Amino acid sequence: MFPQGLLPWGKFCRWSNPWMHFLALTIATFGVLAPLTCQQLLHSYFYVRRWYLNPMSQDFIQKNQEEGMKALRYFQQLQISNMPKTLVGGTLPPQVLLITIITVQRNLEFHYVLQVASRFHRLLQECGPPCQYHKILICNVDTDPDSHMDANLLARFFSVVKRYSEEPPEPPVNRFEKEKRDYIYCLVKSLDHYNPDHILLVEDDAVPEEDFFPVLHHLLQTRLSKSHLQDALYVKLYHPERLQHYLNPEPMRILEWLGIGMFCGPLLGFLYTRASRRSSLSWSILLFFAFYSMLLVELVGRHYFLELRRLAPSFYSIVPATECCTPAMLFSIPSAYRVLEYFHNLQCRQGFAKDTALYSLLHQKGEQAFVVEPNLVRHVGMFSSVRFNDHPKLI
Repeated sequence: MFPQGLLPWGKFCRWSNPWMHFLALTIATFGVLAPLTCQQLLHSYFYVRRWYLNPMSQDFIQKNQEEGMKALRYFQQLQISNMPKTLVGGTLPPQVLLITIITVQRNLEFHYVLQVASRFHRLLQECGPPCQYHKILICNVDTDPDSHMDANLLARFFSVVKRYSEEPPEPPVNRFEKEKRDYIYCLVKSLDHYNPDHILLVEDDAVPEEDFFPVLHHLLQTRLSKSHLQDALYVKLYHPERLQHYLNPEPMRILEWLGIGMFCGPLLGFLYTRASRRSSLSWSILLFFAFYSMLLVELVGRHYFLELRRLAPSFYSIVPATECCTPAMLFSIPSAYRVLEYFHNLQCRQGFAKDTALYSLLHQKGEQAFVVEPNLVRHVGMFSSVRFNDHPKLI
């Protein structure tokens, strides 16, 4: 016989008690299965950094070098006589997307800009008629433009503008202000010489995903055609994966997180009641599975669940923009002129780079901006042209 005071604990420890099932499931999931299966997922809380970060970073650098050489061979094998320049100036037909690739010389062995340009060129060729009026412009903002060998190679295939061949050298400024002025120059050149409907400013280490154009066309024709999205100051096509968790300072994600709990909680609870042959779904069971699913998604990594949206262009989402980073930015023509006007009165510096400056305008000017999820480009540049880092890591 157990003492009277131990009876509640004994009742709790019975295997028929659902809370024993929940405890066992929680320990098995978060104590065993998830750590074992997710320890090499870079953007998961279960990622074992001390074991995998250095070898994964070195492997990424090696593969990036291989991709750079592959891109170099791509352009070397193109028959120049059969490939006229994609832009020769003048007015273009309506519904044109101008892809302006901003580039400076850095780490020649990686051929970053060749990786970006070759992928865009191949995707445009495969896209066919829907992309026949999409054009590429290379904007060389290196202070010694003639020494930028990759940009010189691309000049055989695309139109190239060179800031420091057209403008006198400017007085010394900090590198963040120079980056902003380079950005302005490329945007101005895109507007002055051509007549596109949208301008995509892409940095030279932002490689487009394979489904880039089908998704972008869907967004432009359906989602971004809505009145509340048409007037956006910009649309980001990339946000760092490490900043895509729910527990980040982007409150709009909390609703998505709660939605996962509201969907998965009843679903998993219903499956549990059927498996355990219970007569009904109680609130305690529903709430447990809601919190269980929310915790699982967050700890495994929101980034990996966002990848499920790549199944179809209509699954991609457009949400309010977050602050960091400008590898790929989409502007309508009216918004491009507003950005130029706003940037004219802003001075960038350490801690207030152009991405932070753009984000600050949303509140100062009453503007709105959006980001596409999941990312439509991959950021491959581990060696920044603004922030110096001799020993880069993936995170």
